[in-house]
Amino acid sequence: MNFNILLAEDDEDIVKLLKLYLENEGYVVLWAKDGVEASEIFDKEKVDLALVDIMMPRMNGYELTKYIRKKSNIPIIILSAAQLDSDKILGLNLGADDYMVKPFNPLELIARINANLRRFYKLGNVKDADDGRISIGELTLDTHMLTLEKKGVPINLTATEYKILVMLMKSPGRVFTKMQIYEEVNGDYYANDDNTMMVHISNLRDKIEDDPKNPRYIKTVRGLGYKIEKQ
Repeated sequence: MNFNILLAEDDEDIVKLLKLYLENEGYVVLWAKDGVEASEIFDKEKVDLALVDIMMPRMNGYELTKYIRKKSNIPIIILSAAQLDSDKILGLNLGADDYMVKPFNPLELIARINANLRRFYKLGNVKDADDGRISIGELTLDTHMLTLEKKGVPINLTATEYKILVMLMKSPGRVFTKMQIYEEVNGDYYANDDNTMMVHISNLRDKIEDDPKNPRYIKTVRGLGYKIEKQ
């Protein structure tokens, strides 16, 4: 299967480098030099994953991430020179699945792309009950339709949030470390990924909990990780 990668990046030196690595992996690169051009390509072409720079003319990477996320749950990886935690948190809160700071190792980026695509396109293969439903309390996860409902009301999740919830709901009561969750969801774990996982968990709580500060479902086990409570 040939995957199409949308590369939204205005630095031509970075584009040349990434195209070399991506095409060597067999990916088809759809390059856009700004956010508006990227949004037009996204609307016209089949896109399997988006690599999004933040500082771009006409439409920046944050705006492009919001635009894509409104229409699709494909994996989005932000590429940015901004190193502050607040920049990373903003990108993840807008719906990005991963965030890499420039300069980055192209081989690490390829590993993250491979992992995101592998996990995303295997979501429908999770083995559960015959009807593909997992229910805990008021939550019902449908692994055939890739949907989540709370009391019958649909809840929109990013691909990463969905994968985290599948992992937790399939093993209620079991404690998973942040490293275990990250490796299951995105592949290889790197030292700076702790904050990324914390943001995804926080976003999930905002969506599924009545009171995110006093969660009923996703519990923090201090010093160990996270679990979803049996109801």
